[in-house]
Amino acid sequence: MKKSGSITPAVLVVTSAFLIVIYGLLGLLVMQVDFSNRALGSEKALSLAEAGVNYYRWHLAHDPADFTNGTGLPGPYVKEVLDPSGGVLGSYSLEIDPPASGSAIVTIRSTGIPKGQENVIRTITAQYGRQSLARFSFLQNAASWYGAGITVNGDIHSNTGIRMDGINLSRVTSSNSSYTCGSETGCSPSQNRPGVWGSGPNQSLWEYPVPTVDFNAISFDFAQMRTSAQTGGLYLGPSNRSGYRIVFNSDGSFNVRRVNSTNSYNGYDAETGCAARQQRIGTETNITTSNITTDPIIFVEDNLWVEGTINGKVTVVAARFPVQTSSTDLWILNNLRYLAYDGNHRLGLISQGNIYFGRDIPTNFTVDGALMAQKGKIIRHGYLSTCGGTTNAVRNSLTINGAIISFLKSYWNFGSPPNSGFVTRNINYDTRLLYEPPPYFPVTGDYEFVSWKEE
Repeated sequence: MKKSGSITPAVLVVTSAFLIVIYGLLGLLVMQVDFSNRALGSEKALSLAEAGVNYYRWHLAHDPADFTNGTGLPGPYVKEVLDPSGGVLGSYSLEIDPPASGSAIVTIRSTGIPKGQENVIRTITAQYGRQSLARFSFLQNAASWYGAGITVNGDIHSNTGIRMDGINLSRVTSSNSSYTCGSETGCSPSQNRPGVWGSGPNQSLWEYPVPTVDFNAISFDFAQMRTSAQTGGLYLGPSNRSGYRIVFNSDGSFNVRRVNSTNSYNGYDAETGCAARQQRIGTETNITTSNITTDPIIFVEDNLWVEGTINGKVTVVAARFPVQTSSTDLWILNNLRYLAYDGNHRLGLISQGNIYFGRDIPTNFTVDGALMAQKGKIIRHGYLSTCGGTTNAVRNSLTINGAIISFLKSYWNFGSPPNSGFVTRNINYDTRLLYEPPPYFPVTGDYEFVSWKEE
């Protein structure tokens, strides 16, 4: 006897299992295709975001002061990206953070958006900066001599030539393949020498010739600095006396005093010989007390004396007008130090003329900051027996944490061992000065890559 329909349940079970497997495979395939599309879209989004950063870097190269994409209006700024045939690949959206007051770093935030996958976006943040002049431990337009007993941790450059008898821990470069060495660098009679020469041990780091640093093209303007101080800092006009004294305090404040009279010590320099140096403060009058936070730039249209503890970031400028025919001197008579070496403190000292270290400085003398003598030199005079006496002539140590920039040769030692100067000298470069100089400190060149990250 035949039984009908007994195979139906088995068929249904097999069919159901087959359909489940098929739909599962189809679902997996759809998911894989979607995953691939999203992965491709993600890569497109990243490429579009990078295109945005590259575009704005190009824009800054042609207009370094424009942070609004030529619109004069706040962002974001959206721009389509086309393929070679003119089709739209997608777009990027740019947000530009200009350099903070006195900084040299611009931040570009770019979001890539692929066409047809607007929900698949990627954002990158890139920083570009212009190098400050404080990228060297020593930058001088004149020939220079680094004697035994000095250690320089940072790049050294001269547009003329260098005699290196000390220890250099970084590059030493000259713009000349050779130069005429005179008495200023210990050659008597004068003789032809390589661009860098001497008895220093690390000669593998010596390099010459290299491109010249054009002091005439330094991109800063005393008039603009004065305006910045008048509108967002502290401006001190001509004192009609001897100048001003600024004392920085560890709480971030600083005291300003008018110097009414000065007294002198005799001191020698190679340019003017033995002469009375009006460095000692006689009488003074309190003018004001202010704070680095509110006055990140201080412009003094007179001679200046500076000392104290720096708590914050500040640039101090001493210059007179007209700048072509005027000059100023800036004196440091005591230690000038950061509150801490944690990156939160920065000092720029710019003198239109010279920066001098006084006679009666501490025996272990420390200066923190980027020092620049725009038309002059940074020196300590020779307090020699042939120039009126030897009191406090020799000090134990000089430590500079920052940078020395001068048009003329900077020096502070006379004789070896010194009969005036410092027994040991340590010049330490502050790497933060490259792209994060003190406020309003001069910068040069085009914007260069600093950092990149994806959000």
